[in-house]
Amino acid sequence: MLGAFRSDGLRQQVSDLSASRSAAVAAEGTALRRLERDIHDGPQQRLVRMQMDLAAADRQLDADPEHARRLIGEALTQSKEALDELRALSRGFAPPILLDRGLVAALESLAARGAVPIRFHSSVPAGTELPQELERNAYFIVAEAVANAAKHASATQVDLTVALRRVPEADRTWLDLTVADDGRGGAAVEPGHGLANLRERVLGLGGALDITSPAGGPTVIAAHLP
Repeated sequence: MLGAFRSDGLRQQVSDLSASRSAAVAAEGTALRRLERDIHDGPQQRLVRMQMDLAAADRQLDADPEHARRLIGEALTQSKEALDELRALSRGFAPPILLDRGLVAALESLAARGAVPIRFHSSVPAGTELPQELERNAYFIVAEAVANAAKHASATQVDLTVALRRVPEADRTWLDLTVADDGRGGAAVEPGHGLANLRERVLGLGGALDITSPAGGPTVIAAHLP
């Protein structure tokens, strides 16, 4: 009789689910707005410039072929830079290796082409099948954390670890992702910035994000996903 009523537990579960859903919606909205802004400010502006250069070249083709040739050359440069930017933006979508070979292979590939050296450790048993949506989100969580280490922490080494953890008493399995860097530390969760978006994505999956980043480093970001 002194224990909690079942209704209390259900009420807490509903509250947790509502918070997770709100965080997921917020994270998705933030990602879409950022993608829209990046496309508008980058490739879209270059394509507009390319269209103007080609139109001007067309008008000058007979009267001043040399000028027209220069304009066409500028248009080619704009098209190449727009393509490069679109390729960079497309990294925000699931890479083919993730869909074809799974999370561990995709993280190995991410580690191999990192901007800083990445040591990759996986204890996930071979042949383990994870839900596709979980793999997609896990990949982007790691990619964001690694990018932050390279861009903001001045790190020279990153350790990336992925593991499965079974909790028998809760009849649940967790996917643990850890990104540790040797950078300057001092990372903080600020609204609208990378770590805040990372936390929203993790909460949206019903998981938890632990961040340890004392001044001087190291920074350890651990995401736990059910």
